[in-house]
Amino acid sequence: MLMEQEAPVLIAQNGPLKGERWTLDRPLVLGRDSGCDVVIPDRQISRYHVRVSPLAGGVVIEDLGSKNGTQRNGEALTSPVTLQDGDIIQVALAQEFLFLNSDATMPLESPLRAGRLMLDMRSRQVWLHGRQMSPPLSAQQFQLLWVLYQSPGKVISRGDLIVAVWGEEQSSGVSDQALDALLRRLRDRLAEMDTAQGYITTLRGHGIRLDNPAES
Repeated sequence: MLMEQEAPVLIAQNGPLKGERWTLDRPLVLGRDSGCDVVIPDRQISRYHVRVSPLAGGVVIEDLGSKNGTQRNGEALTSPVTLQDGDIIQVALAQEFLFLNSDATMPLESPLRAGRLMLDMRSRQVWLHGRQMSPPLSAQQFQLLWVLYQSPGKVISRGDLIVAVWGEEQSSGVSDQALDALLRRLRDRLAEMDTAQGYITTLRGHGIRLDNPAES
């Protein structure tokens, strides 16, 4: 059995279990049935929905033939896959989880950076003017914002952004319109909390830039 301080963890984010966490030192079955290791009280959840198993090669997640499905980073699970640090798991449309390789990777103090906009990669959380964004961004929205956030003021090409968000294998099939739609949704979410500042700037023919002014 893994030692607790070295064990991966599953953290509930959006949904009825928000704020709870589980150490993955043994297989866990998630579902609506009271006999599950993690009970999610929602009608969208199947009785035995998904299994998360720590194995020698990593933590494997497997949908158990659920009615409404399970997603990892926005992609539907069609076969068992090994989780990666920071993966977002969506169980039906009812409950979201964050997977971390170890509870030792949990931030011990706020990883905030000077600026009105602040991000934490581990928890996938966003703050504006010190207020946490709720509900959190989708996995794709956060990944797009994270790439820009790491290089404030630097213009990132559209091609590089597409690869960063969709991955090398899928990037060739992603259109500029898909990136524009994702950028629009991200801008709308930021505008919900700060209508005065346009954080994301499109420079035609060059790429996208994030402007993150210091907090006044």
